[in-house]
Amino acid sequence: MGEFLPSLELPVEAGKNHAMDKITDKIAALPAETNYCSLEFFPPKTAMGFSNLRDRLDRMARALRPLFVNVTWGAGGSTATKSLELAEICQRELGLTTCLHLTCTNMSRKLIDKTLEDAKALGIRNILALRGDPPRRAEYRDSNEPQTDDDEEEEFHWAVDLVRYIRKTHGDYFCIGVAAYPEGHADESHPLGQSLEHDLPYLVEKVQAGADFLMTQLFFDIAAYDHFEKTLREHPSGTFKDIVIIPGLMPIQSYQMIKRTTKLSHAKIPDALMDRLEAVRGDDERVKEVGVDIVSELVEQIKEIKGRTAEGPKGFHFYTLNLEKAVSFIVERTGLIHPETPEEEELQSAVRHNPLPDIRLLRINGSVPDDGRRKGSIGSDPRDRVIIQGRSTSYPDWEATAQEASIPAEPINSRANTLAISEGEGVLGREATWDDFPNGRWGDARSPAYGQIDGYGVSLHVTVAQALRIWGTPRTTEDINNVFIRHLKGELTTIPWSEEGFSPETDKIRDQLIKLNSKGWWSLASQPAVNGLRSSDPTFGWGPANGFVFQKAFVEFFIPSADWKVLEQKLRHPDLKDDVCFYAINAAGDFVSSDAAGSLEAEGEKEASTNAVTWGVFPGKEIVTPTIIEEVSFRAWSEEAFGIWGEWAKIYGKGSESEKLLEKIRGDSWLVNIIHHDFIDSDAIWRVLLN
Repeated sequence: MGEFLPSLELPVEAGKNHAMDKITDKIAALPAETNYCSLEFFPPKTAMGFSNLRDRLDRMARALRPLFVNVTWGAGGSTATKSLELAEICQRELGLTTCLHLTCTNMSRKLIDKTLEDAKALGIRNILALRGDPPRRAEYRDSNEPQTDDDEEEEFHWAVDLVRYIRKTHGDYFCIGVAAYPEGHADESHPLGQSLEHDLPYLVEKVQAGADFLMTQLFFDIAAYDHFEKTLREHPSGTFKDIVIIPGLMPIQSYQMIKRTTKLSHAKIPDALMDRLEAVRGDDERVKEVGVDIVSELVEQIKEIKGRTAEGPKGFHFYTLNLEKAVSFIVERTGLIHPETPEEEELQSAVRHNPLPDIRLLRINGSVPDDGRRKGSIGSDPRDRVIIQGRSTSYPDWEATAQEASIPAEPINSRANTLAISEGEGVLGREATWDDFPNGRWGDARSPAYGQIDGYGVSLHVTVAQALRIWGTPRTTEDINNVFIRHLKGELTTIPWSEEGFSPETDKIRDQLIKLNSKGWWSLASQPAVNGLRSSDPTFGWGPANGFVFQKAFVEFFIPSADWKVLEQKLRHPDLKDDVCFYAINAAGDFVSSDAAGSLEAEGEKEASTNAVTWGVFPGKEIVTPTIIEEVSFRAWSEEAFGIWGEWAKIYGKGSESEKLLEKIRGDSWLVNIIHHDFIDSDAIWRVLLN
């Protein structure tokens, strides 16, 4: 819409002053009974996702009116750059008060200094100071930064170290937030000592070091939050008596995503809530609907708790995963949309009283007017027009399409219209919320929600002690084979590339995967072929009832370069080349695929392929394709996949036998993804790989 419609943003000068505010100042300026929201976003991994997120941010800012937005931080390298790029869009282009996450462990002091200066240059005055991964600073030291005695004093092991450093170097320029954990924080995968009481001394220390507000980890246990807020407000030190505490909530976008997220964050889902999700677990749309109900109920319960424990405005922070539909429903339903300022009300009034010329011809979304009275449609203004079907209008003053005739004649830039679009209403709403579910590495690479949800870059997701206990000290490729095979057999809970166990469908191809890994071809992802099973199937089923689901078999694995040369020739054989699609890349960035003629400098390449490898057909719906493999997403993932070899190597120390082995493997391997198009023959891909 942007190319046709004038912007409704405030003038740059006004917006700039508004965005320069500290979060705590903005909250203090609100009326005591105000409810408000804030939203969190992460930098998508692809350029297309980044571009599409800009439009989504603009729309959500106008529809939901967040008091501020958070941008997650990727420690070091390109991920840090992307975080700053996204923060610049929010702060400078959209005029949103922006809070930049900053993790301090495994970063040099030089990089932290540069990031804080960059934030100041962008006009950002709010930092959420986090620890990040368990510290291994010696391995992350900037090689150009000489070690001095001061370095030891400024080493960052905990978030409190970062809070102190920001206060020491920048005084009161920044408003600093810190994380709080209603159920207690834990590094371990199966924490034994996780409790709020254990955390309290550290939380007191962070606030006394200079933190201005607390933002909580996501939670679903309202009893735990009630205990958390009451404990903090009544703490004998008085540290938390008046501090701003903003609860963090995550809309439930899909069953698998919320299970994974709560596992990583150690957040408990009470049985009563889990039962509601279990009842609809096979249908992502129903899960999202139930999730909106659950989180909306949590908001209302938290309002009641805060009404008992503290005075002043009540804020709620949402971990959006870069999606808008669910959070838009929640924010509107619970009355969290921040009211307009007098200046903004005047601007909106000008729009309402001065609609754009020829508004009846624009295909825009609408909503039921606030006064409840039915208004005419665009198709009836200024006169009744004939509704036509099957063609475009030839005489727009006298004809209207069915779509135009169904749209209420509201001012097109009203907040109600924008909110309706964010909630997926109408044709424009469906176009705006097309990526309605999390788009991890198997989703659509164009999606603003494509990429890594935690925003912290390459990570093993375990501590050094855990890594050594789980994976030992590999010295040969056979040791690496053993790690992958034991994971396939269920003897290891995790490998460096995955912190999750296997789904039941892996049982169908477990023997083949073990044979593959025994060859030293280490698998990261796979699925068997499926031809038209019912959506209610206990192993492969998903989606609404009475549907049918399909899958193409694929396998993704690391393979030694010598083996890859042989396998590539086999895949390009005339008898096979039309049956498979493959992508392959090495750590140096050399890329080949079945779309190319076969050399790194190939000419006459086909158009890059896009492979839907999972799809479903359901009554009354278009074909749904939740799993897609294509070049752009494969390339984006490969950077992380090879980076994890380096992270694994670092836990053993420079020059060690294990470190040398893992770095050698990283340099010699190709990451390959092979898709077999014959989803009727379940053994076809394995004849290619194992014979």
